[in-house]
Amino acid sequence: MAQKKLTRSSSNKVLAGVLGGLAEYFEVDATLIRVCYAALSVLSAGFPGILLYIIMVLIIPMKGPEDPRDKFEDAEVVK
Repeated sequence: MAQKKLTRSSSNKVLAGVLGGLAEYFEVDATLIRVCYAALSVLSAGFPGILLYIIMVLIIPMKGPEDPRDKFEDAEVVK
């Protein structure tokens, strides 16, 4: 079973891919995450939401290219 990792999305992004990455991680629609985040940011006077987004951009790594070796991580080596 592959381990789930929170990464910024490289395909589903508007600014830096943070909210798209959260949507992929929780397997929900990215638009729903964006609307909820925008509503929370507006209701909290905007600044905390912007600051949190900047912190998430700095902390959450960007999704890297697929490594073909990852497919064989759990496979047995046959000689």
